[in-house]
Amino acid sequence: MRKLLPLIPLLLAGCARLSTTPTSESESEAAFQRLAADYVTGYLVWRPQVGTTLGFHEYDGGITDYRRASIEGELQRLKTYDRRFAELNVLQLTRRSAYDLRLLRNAIEREIFGFEQMQIYSRNPMAYAGALDVNIYIKRNFAPLDERVQSLTAILNQAPNIFAAARENLAEVLPRPMVETAIDVANGAADFLEKDLVEAVRDVKDPGVLGAFGGANRRAIYALREYVAYLKEQKLPRADDRYALGRDNYIKLLQYGEMVTGPPEQLLDLGLRELRRKQKAFAEAARQIDPTKPAVEVFQEIQKDHPSELSLIPDTARHLEMIRQFVIDNELVTLPSPVRARVAETPQYLRATSFASMDTPGPFETRATEAYYYVTPPESFWTPEQKEEWLTSFNYYTTDIVSIHEAYPGHYVQFLCLNASSANTIEKIFSSYAFTEGWAHYAEQMMVDEGFGTSLPAFPEKRADAAKYRLAQTDEALLRVCRLCVSIKMHCQGMTVDEATRFFQENCYYAEKPARQEAIRGTFDPEYLYYTLGKLEIQKLRHDWAKQEGTSFSLRRFHDEVLRHGAPPIRLLRQVMLHDPSLWGEIL
Repeated sequence: MRKLLPLIPLLLAGCARLSTTPTSESESEAAFQRLAADYVTGYLVWRPQVGTTLGFHEYDGGITDYRRASIEGELQRLKTYDRRFAELNVLQLTRRSAYDLRLLRNAIEREIFGFEQMQIYSRNPMAYAGALDVNIYIKRNFAPLDERVQSLTAILNQAPNIFAAARENLAEVLPRPMVETAIDVANGAADFLEKDLVEAVRDVKDPGVLGAFGGANRRAIYALREYVAYLKEQKLPRADDRYALGRDNYIKLLQYGEMVTGPPEQLLDLGLRELRRKQKAFAEAARQIDPTKPAVEVFQEIQKDHPSELSLIPDTARHLEMIRQFVIDNELVTLPSPVRARVAETPQYLRATSFASMDTPGPFETRATEAYYYVTPPESFWTPEQKEEWLTSFNYYTTDIVSIHEAYPGHYVQFLCLNASSANTIEKIFSSYAFTEGWAHYAEQMMVDEGFGTSLPAFPEKRADAAKYRLAQTDEALLRVCRLCVSIKMHCQGMTVDEATRFFQENCYYAEKPARQEAIRGTFDPEYLYYTLGKLEIQKLRHDWAKQEGTSFSLRRFHDEVLRHGAPPIRLLRQVMLHDPSLWGEIL
């Protein structure tokens, strides 16, 4: 693994190193390695919290400078490196470096798109609402507690600057769903600092460290509450519903994000066909359970079989171990580590945007390798009816499918394999949304196809029923394909939040509250179409690779091969795994 260069100023002098055009393969290779190392260093200098999350602890205590001049400087740096990389002769690079060059250019173009077309720092107040993310300093013991508290204190001290920059940068009129979600996120962050964080640092020994933390924390809480008031009083009354990217920008989003070309209408047509197929599969599974009732009623009946508010976390943890053993017993993928993921409640400040999620250690983390599978319980202040509605989404069958997605063999196994692979620094830092979420979604269906749910010997008190697991997994697939359809309809065809809410209710049978949450997410996360798109791309890759490998094909060989190249756009992965260049563009 090549080491990162030492920290250098934000506007890197390395930009100017290639003063002449390389004339040989060795010169081009050396030029690329220098430029790539400089780019990665500058990338992390501006995003020090990313560096800490990755496991590079020289960035501890740092936070992005959100002032307008800093944002403009980073945008120009991205454009400079994009131009420098474009000047390199890819034919004079090794195959590995040519791969990394494409990976970097794709990542840079997506960053530039976020700055310019998505206008994340001028149109999305959520960019600032969640900026004070210090959870990593308390959930992983990568340094003594006193040292970690000093680092998070340094971040908390920047709170007034962050929200001053927000007031400077945000446009006069903002999209209403983003303002409303930013209010929820900021309130959640303030609650976290006020309660969970104070509790987490109570064992600090040094009174000076604890005193500095207390002052910084109070100022950060005040700044967050003031930001909430600012959004409510000044931004929400003026907010509008113009959140759509527009068709032209949506095309660029797909191209820059995942190397996917073609009109959005073609993807929408694919999504609607997939939706019909999944609805048919849903109805068939329901008939196997109870042929006397409509499919939705059958699903609603199994949703009643859910844990209580108190048993949600322990029940999820018990079943997670059973799922892991199924992966091992059926030789579905190599598990490179025996370390388990810890099941825990989703931190309060993340609950506005998450049902369940996987939080893994960074690929370069060597001191603290804990991983957390977060599950979001109902809020204590909700009514009994709201709690019951929320818990239906965590019925035992759906929760097991979600656990497959998030942990085994989904996200957690994905990142275990990444950490154990020979992927280099570039390949471990820059990842594809469609690969990451597509793999986890692919894993759900693959596990059920391979017989998960046929028998549960670890839990004889529960009657195993393969049809119920198929029903639950298909419902999850319906959610993801609805996301694809809603994303395109919202950002290219003018679908409203209310219309999107109804789409989720009618097509994946969600209750109103979670359906609206999914609709709102679509306004600021148009890329959530990649769950389904990535799954379909992986299924196509599996089909093509199986034909190539013939009798030597096995699921474990395929899965191990997919997971050892980092997490690139799947179109790029096809070029690595498939020998026939004529297949590289056939992603679906």
